[in-house]
Amino acid sequence: MSLPQWVKKRAPRQEALQEIKGLLRSYALHTVCEEARCPNMGECFQKRTATLLILGDICTRNCGFCAVKKEAPLPLDSQEPENVAQAVKKLGLSYVVITSVTRDDLPDGGAEQFAQTIRETKKINGQEIRVEVLIPDFKGSLPSLKKVIEAEPDVLNHNLETISHLYPQVRPQADYERSLELLKRSKELDSSIYTKSGLMVGLGESFTEVIETMEDLREVECNILTIGQYLRPSSQHLAVKEFVTPARFKEYEEIGQSLGFSYIASSPFVRSSYQAERSLDKAMKKQRES
Repeated sequence: MSLPQWVKKRAPRQEALQEIKGLLRSYALHTVCEEARCPNMGECFQKRTATLLILGDICTRNCGFCAVKKEAPLPLDSQEPENVAQAVKKLGLSYVVITSVTRDDLPDGGAEQFAQTIRETKKINGQEIRVEVLIPDFKGSLPSLKKVIEAEPDVLNHNLETISHLYPQVRPQADYERSLELLKRSKELDSSIYTKSGLMVGLGESFTEVIETMEDLREVECNILTIGQYLRPSSQHLAVKEFVTPARFKEYEEIGQSLGFSYIASSPFVRSSYQAERSLDKAMKKQRES
């Protein structure tokens, strides 16, 4: 299937890519931008922003859409929380998104490492730094989720990724209801926290199924939603079933607004952490006005 014009991007300047890559490697860090082959990487790196990947760069799950490595994971790096905090300071960020691979091999799924990374980032960069965490499902563990919430991130992000009936193909080791429950429990643990989720389209879902999924997210009081086009990272991954038009993305955005999301970003190149600071600012403004 050939790429339509609206999902083509200009190649980034290599100097910008190498500068950020070099800085992050000096702290032994990875980014989901690189590991997941994000099409926005060049744009974000030129702005000196990146989504930092913790718990190593090897995932214990085998999702059909994801390019992150699947091998035997390495032991946790005890220096990782401080390295993240120092990299954030070096980049001069006022807002950082921290995500991870899924580590089902760890008793708490890596929740303590998330908590330490949040605390260390705020300690080294000051309490004014805003931290968004994009977390795995921790296999539904409430104590693990509680560890992360108690570290006081500004945004708790967990992606549904797709509609319920596509989970066996797209996220075979995950569970749709479990992911919804995580978002619901996050609000129960801290009603003030902003929750966020993301969807990929173009995997074979129907328009109605996307709207039903949006309704499910509002049912658990999810504040922010991102919707973007799935792009196949390699021939070994799930095929694109449809290139969704910009007009349809706009329709999703308008419906999301009517459903009550504080902010919704919906367009072909939107990804979960794309322009994340702007997403939170818009969501906060809407809540203040409502």
